Amino acid sequence: MGSRVHRFAGSRVHPLGFAVRGGAILIVAWLLATRADAAARSVSFHTDDGVALEGLWYEPPARGPAVILIHMLHRSRKDWEPLASRLSGEGFGVLAFDLRGHGESGGSVPSDGQYTAFLQDVTAARRFVSARSDVVPSRIALIGASVGGNLAVLDAAARPGVTAIALLSPSIDYRGLRIDAAVRKYSGPLLLVAADDDPYATRSTREIVKAGGGRRETLLLSRAGHGTTMLARSPDLVRALVDWVRKTLI
Repeated sequence: MGSRVHRFAGSRVHPLGFAVRGGAILIVAWLLATRADAAARSVSFHTDDGVALEGLWYEPPARGPAVILIHMLHRSRKDWEPLASRLSGEGFGVLAFDLRGHGESGGSVPSDGQYTAFLQDVTAARRFVSARSDVVPSRIALIGASVGGNLAVLDAAARPGVTAIALLSPSIDYRGLRIDAAVRKYSGPLLLVAADDDPYATRSTREIVKAGGGRRETLLLSRAGHGTTMLARSPDLVRALVDWVRKTLI
């Protein structure tokens, strides 16, 4: 279906071609249920190999789409708070969780560098969200930063049910987690966000777009750093991600 590239000067994010007519954004009726305050609660769930994972679930005001946020290596779900709160305020269900060996979750980071173990964490997170009565299981998006993006793509390619994916600082090969084949297999909407001071992410972005597949959109930021760091350095990025989620899930 081709790709679209958006370049941004400075740290500001320009509109991504979302539905705008005469300066007014067209909002579907579902968004009337959005809230200013996000209702988040602590949740726990287990992986198939018995690891207890901890997260925050932002409850939606009504049954609807959901977003799962996957953090970077040696970081935690807390990095996602600005985006999670904004998505929840727009009426989406949101799960921000800690991978094994991170934050409040059990288990440990694989000492041998075999990060495929993290895929079990994403599988468990999707199972938790899909089983909820307040979520439409066919309308789930994954947003991952750095290694979290690789995990998102690999999980979506392996099992159906992911409507859309956004990658912050994509990596074709993150310490053995290669995604080139998975990207070609995944036919849903894919958003790639990279900064010009992150050369491997920008190069990976070009390779992913070249590989083809479904609809691909690219945000190129100026001097915004890597992964979830971009959320702070590019203040409009949160708004752009929320708009993209709204466009692809509703």
